[in-house]
Amino acid sequence: MQLLENKVAIITGSGRGIGAAAALLFARHGAKVVVTDIDPAPAQQTADAIRAAGGAALAVPADVTDPAGIEELVGQTVHTYGGIDILVNNAGYTWDGMLHKMTDEQWDAMLTIHLTAPFRLIRAAVPYMREAAKQEKDQTGAARARKIINISSTTGTRGNVGQVNYAAGKAGIIGVTKTLAKEWGAFNIQVNAVAFGFIDTRLTQADEKGDFTERQGRKIKLGIPDQMRQMAFMMIPAGRAGTPDEAAGPLLFFASELSNYVSGQVLEVAGGL
Repeated sequence: MQLLENKVAIITGSGRGIGAAAALLFARHGAKVVVTDIDPAPAQQTADAIRAAGGAALAVPADVTDPAGIEELVGQTVHTYGGIDILVNNAGYTWDGMLHKMTDEQWDAMLTIHLTAPFRLIRAAVPYMREAAKQEKDQTGAARARKIINISSTTGTRGNVGQVNYAAGKAGIIGVTKTLAKEWGAFNIQVNAVAFGFIDTRLTQADEKGDFTERQGRKIKLGIPDQMRQMAFMMIPAGRAGTPDEAAGPLLFFASELSNYVSGQVLEVAGGL
């Protein structure tokens, strides 16, 4: 059974990790997936993997913190596939620090990627989601279901030491989610958030093996100290990190018609934490 047959889905940050796992899963369920990432190579690799498995995918390298990148992403999606049914705001990274040492640059960067970028992308999608649904409703009396899924974090729902900037962004996107569910509910657009706990990605790997992300010419170290990783596992009832594939499953639920009467909700995916 294909839950997303012929749906058009944009998934930001889908070159790696949770985004890539969701892109592959959505494609297996029949979606035409727009894979977008700030790094062109991983985006292309994910799109190639989808096509190799018989699915439909378009790779669009884009920096979603740049309004021009959002315009390019939405434009290419509509030009290629004709509309947008599902939008997953997944792109993000961490730039940790204690509040008393945190710079304005660190603070602004996290709000921009986790809060401002999703707002701008949703706004850019208005003609193809809200207005398209309004037209359907006017013409036939009902609009087909469309979906927006925002990615939050247990840091946003509970807080976390050293992540005041990340927590603010991830808490803020919950406010966006709940408000938009009320504003767009009449157009059969469901808006939900998934708050992930400890998922095994390059953001949560041991920092001695850590990767970097480059933003505006600055290299930002990713990963966390291994001692903190081990302490986190002790706190999680499941006793381990979640996998990207396990993280993708709830996204499929919110993207599918199984969730047509579910909106404005925040689902924590955190191994029982």
